[in-house]
Amino acid sequence: MTMTSLENTVATQEPKPSAQAPTQGRKKSLTGRRLKVLAVQLGIVVVLLGSWELLVRGKVLDALLYGQPSLIVNQLYIWVTQGTDNGSLGQQITVTIEEALIGFFIGTALGIVFGVAMGRIQFLSEVIGPFLKIVNAVPRIVLGSSFVVMFGLGLMSKVMLVIVLVFFGVFFNAFQGTREVDKNFIANAEILGASKWQVTRQVVIPSAFSWIIASLHVAFGFALIGAIVGEFLGSQEGLGNLIRQAQGNLNQNGIWAAMLIMAGVALIAEWLITKLENRLLRWRPPQHSAAAEA
Repeated sequence: MTMTSLENTVATQEPKPSAQAPTQGRKKSLTGRRLKVLAVQLGIVVVLLGSWELLVRGKVLDALLYGQPSLIVNQLYIWVTQGTDNGSLGQQITVTIEEALIGFFIGTALGIVFGVAMGRIQFLSEVIGPFLKIVNAVPRIVLGSSFVVMFGLGLMSKVMLVIVLVFFGVFFNAFQGTREVDKNFIANAEILGASKWQVTRQVVIPSAFSWIIASLHVAFGFALIGAIVGEFLGSQEGLGNLIRQAQGNLNQNGIWAAMLIMAGVALIAEWLITKLENRLLRWRPPQHSAAAEA
């Protein structure tokens, strides 16, 4: 066998680099980056809570005014094992989530309908726009107090406040997303004989969908805030009522414990909305920016 044929035989037997290697390397890099971010975040939490606990134990901070992490955990334990003055802790959480979800879905639906309609119909925008600006300028706490007087201490007053808070967040995104649709797409659809409703349903709404989905992240936060504020202003149960009772008893640890539960609910909702967004917007090209990787 000649030297040239021997070299060719060896070259053909050498393993070729796998096409999946860069992809696997990128995934490992992203996983390592996420673990580092998580470790730093946990470190920050430990430092903050540890410093807080030490400052209270060292009498630098007054536990009555600032609370104490260990007593906050103890308050949560009492609520979980013994319940609250108004029933079980699960019942209080359920009431608040129910109010937030009902108002969230209604406010989102209204925000999308009005946003798309006013974005598509100039006359409607000119007529209704000033009224929406006036309502949006009214402080939400004032509206919440008014709703409690009108609808009582039950579910309706909280749902109404949630609807108002959610509506404007979704409305402005839907309106702007509708206005940002490429006019060439609309013109091409009209040339092909599509009616206004077909253009709105098949061109405008899909184009504005990313705007609408993005607004849901903020909208649910507003929904939770609306439910809590409504309960704080007047209610017989719910997390907002727990906060009001803790405030009346100068129980700072109870206030922080209720806020911690709220944060947990908000994080779970944010995770679910992100999953929904990724599923509904799978058609988008992948983002390779540093922000997207983070």
